[in-house]
Amino acid sequence: MSTIDERVAALQKDLAETKENYNEALDTIWMLVCAMLVFFMHSGFSLLEAGCVRFKNTQNILAKNLCVVTIGFLCWYIIGFPLAFGVPTASTPTKFAGSNNFAMDGFFEDKTMFRNWFFQGCFCATGGTIVSGAIAERTKLRGFATFTVLMTTIIYPIVIWWGWSGNGWL
Repeated sequence: MSTIDERVAALQKDLAETKENYNEALDTIWMLVCAMLVFFMHSGFSLLEAGCVRFKNTQNILAKNLCVVTIGFLCWYIIGFPLAFGVPTASTPTKFAGSNNFAMDGFFEDKTMFRNWFFQGCFCATGGTIVSGAIAERTKLRGFATFTVLMTTIIYPIVIWWGWSGNGWL
């Protein structure tokens, strides 16, 4: 009788592990699908903005949107994500911004951080793309690139920390 009980216990443990793995996989798939939907907003904004500007400014607006995706994600990778979601240690509490995980440091210990990084990075870059439509035909590419760096490195991450971290002052 004890061998049956041992086998049942082993099967229950195996079933619990399998459910946990399936749940993790489903969470990852769902977050990636949602992130891709947000990411595809860039192409929609690009088409909308290209249709709203004069023909001579079409390349400029498309370059601005490409700039947001490339420069924005690089800035989010290096500094933005840690300021927005880098949980401070007990020795360095702060209400201003996060303070660890710079350049994905520590992501391999918790693999869910990769999907969170991409999901939140899509929202960060989309914020910059929305602004590109608001200033279409009003600024040069260099000025907008500077804004993109500031938006994805400092402005968006700090506001996210203040409002969503639970440690911020809002």
